[in-house]
Amino acid sequence: QVQPVESGGGLVQAGGSLRLSCVASGRTFSGHDVDWYRQAPGKERELVARMAREGVNTRYADFVQGRFTISRNDAKNTIYLQMNNLQPEDTGIYYCNRRGSTDWGQGTQVTVSS
Repeated sequence: QVQPVESGGGLVQAGGSLRLSCVASGRTFSGHDVDWYRQAPGKERELVARMAREGVNTRYADFVQGRFTISRNDAKNTIYLQMNNLQPEDTGIYYCNRRGSTDWGQGTQVTVSS
């Protein structure tokens, strides 16, 4: 099983930026679509961004509105989420995974203050 390990979260002020990283241990992201999800307090986990296996096609949730960029480096078995212009409503735990996998990691906490 792939055990994603997310990092890069933290506390930032509104308008700030963070770059999240996710390393797959155990297997690999190569050959798989990859996702970033988030879960806000009291809410269900929701898809933030997806990148196709070939590393070109991407999909973003409507709330991203051009602020986030997903990328991947299969040689490093790592996926990234660059987040700009963060807002308080972006607060939550951010998770990465291979598309369709239910083997979740611990996530990384993102807190945006107003």
